[in-house]
Amino acid sequence: MKTVYTCFCTDVIHDGHLNIIKEAHKRGKVIVGCLSDEASIRYNKFPTISQDERVKLYRGIDGVEDVVIQNDMLYNDVITLVQPDYVIHGDNWLEGPERAIRDHVEELLESYGGELIDIPYTYSEKVKKIDMQLRERLAMPEYRRKCLRQLISMTPIVKVMEAHSGLTGLIVEKTVVEHEGKLDQFDAMWVSSLCDSTAKGKPDIELVDMTSRFRTIDDIMEVTTKPIIFDGDTGGLTEHFVYTVRSLERMGVSAIIIEDKKGLKKNSLFGTEVEQTQATIEEMSVKIAAGKKAQLTDDFMIIARIESLILERGMDDALERAFAFVKAGADGIMIHSRKKDPAEIVEFCDKFREEDKTTPIVVVPSSFNTITEDELASHGVNIVIYANQLTRSAFPAMQKTAEDILKFHRAKEVDDRLMPIKQIITLIDEL
Repeated sequence: MKTVYTCFCTDVIHDGHLNIIKEAHKRGKVIVGCLSDEASIRYNKFPTISQDERVKLYRGIDGVEDVVIQNDMLYNDVITLVQPDYVIHGDNWLEGPERAIRDHVEELLESYGGELIDIPYTYSEKVKKIDMQLRERLAMPEYRRKCLRQLISMTPIVKVMEAHSGLTGLIVEKTVVEHEGKLDQFDAMWVSSLCDSTAKGKPDIELVDMTSRFRTIDDIMEVTTKPIIFDGDTGGLTEHFVYTVRSLERMGVSAIIIEDKKGLKKNSLFGTEVEQTQATIEEMSVKIAAGKKAQLTDDFMIIARIESLILERGMDDALERAFAFVKAGADGIMIHSRKKDPAEIVEFCDKFREEDKTTPIVVVPSSFNTITEDELASHGVNIVIYANQLTRSAFPAMQKTAEDILKFHRAKEVDDRLMPIKQIITLIDEL
């Protein structure tokens, strides 16, 4: 009997999946691949049930002979293992970034005479509703909040991009690229106080209050599913910080990052050019401990941002603070630098990892942007945040468009660099 292989990464079986199994069963013995958690988050979406639960779900489908784990989104591992006569898949991978996976599978099959079969994708109100329910499940606070910890445990490095509105949230949520035969996407979103303030036309001095900033989170959460890291600046008074922690945790935010400074906020990239006061180790430790005591779940993370290198206080001061803040309960350490050379960041990470092998390290390579994610991961970095690139790329584009319309007294000259309205609309899901 011939062997037919198909791969699922779904948490719920609907008519479309059953149709694929039905078509596969006509051709021979059906083997279903369960895409692993690690591959799923790179390829498609975060699973809402465990890998073992998905395997059990697929085994229960009538007509399925066996289920195997697929660890490689390019199918290299399973095709080598199973050598199926047929691979069957919905034809939705004929377009977009997934096309690269399809082409690679076709090459693998042709090497030994296997055949690829594209089945018309099932579109129906029932399927659409199930897909929407899955998406909404991922957006629920209890699912979204714990995703960051899971990502840290499952990926070499968690890639985070800033979002400051529903639209930028959708860009982070839906941007998928194919490069060298592999798909990649961002893992999480950073709600930056700088970008949030800038979008509102306000200075970055903690002028925008928490109520307004929570409104930004609501706008993003309403249309996305990825975990969110919140820029908490100094965290404010300890008595206020505990309420911020509770509110963010209840909303489904995964983490807050607070910096060890006090007084009127000045952007870190000014360094010693402006007067900035660093909180003492004891002051920051008390705030961290109070925040940890206030939270109600084990999912939420409080990450301590250390400004010692920014303020030229030295490596020893930065490390002393890092170990003290972990002892106070911090779930992670963010180390920052305004130097273009990443050497001092690398030095900090290496020295921190000599003493602490497990506490997550976060970096924001705005200035030292030549270092790659793989290089950062090799020095023990767990999370990389691209903190303001969407805002910085949008402003000059919009300004240039405004200038040209004023210059030419019409919009024709800018048309070739504008995204079609229809394309923008496709980003936004309709109920």
